Amino acid sequence: MAYGVLKFLRSVVLGLAALAPAAQAGETIVLASTTSTEQSGLFNFILPIFEKQSGIAVKVVALGTGQALDVGRRGDADVVLVHDRPAEEKFVADGYGIDRRNVMYNDFVLVGPVADAAGVKGAKDVTDAFARIARKGSPWVSRGDRSGTHAAELRFWQAAGVEPKGQGWYKEAGSGMGPTLNMAAGMGAYTLSDRGTWASFKNRQDLTILYAGDLKLYNPYGVMLVSPAKHPHVKKVAGETFINWLTSAEGRRAISAYRIGNEQLFYPLSK
Repeated sequence: MAYGVLKFLRSVVLGLAALAPAAQAGETIVLASTTSTEQSGLFNFILPIFEKQSGIAVKVVALGTGQALDVGRRGDADVVLVHDRPAEEKFVADGYGIDRRNVMYNDFVLVGPVADAAGVKGAKDVTDAFARIARKGSPWVSRGDRSGTHAAELRFWQAAGVEPKGQGWYKEAGSGMGPTLNMAAGMGAYTLSDRGTWASFKNRQDLTILYAGDLKLYNPYGVMLVSPAKHPHVKKVAGETFINWLTSAEGRRAISAYRIGNEQLFYPLSK
């Protein structure tokens, strides 16, 4: 009798386990993320892999990091994937996100016209590179959109002791990385870009990478579930399924496999 009951309970547990992923099939989660992850082509590569395995579709809302976090604060997304660690930590501390995890990193690159009137190529570090641009008054295009790239840029100006706003050489695009690069190419201006978007950018004209490699240009990405306690409608199970996959060995392999030409654009981080 006891054996029969045990066998029945085991079959119920196994049945429920089998039904759990099936209940998620056909669901759609909203992922608020950065323009760099979309415009680089990364999501077009990795999301179909996840969707095929899980049956969960992912709708991406691509914005600057600050705007993507705002979407999460309003509860208009289930998951947030961005690249501004201080802002991410505040998002969690304020109760809007839970279970922040490292995902991947790439780096920022300083691009500008081949002639390099400001002499950025000879800079000793990224702070010196920004200071040279300011001293020369060379045209600069900022994203100006509260993105992770914009936040990094402002930190570099501050480190260089420069307040660029209001300067005649400083222009704000107020848009994503692609349009900002287009504007810089048209003006023959300097700008800061994430390497992934730069690698996929076609309209380079006279622009080239002039400075890279400083450790301060390290650009990590983190992922968080929007807090179900704050927003009960958040698709917790499906969102966690995506986060677990993205930070698993399989997700890391998918991130590593994405390349443009022979160039790997993103490098996975451990949990």
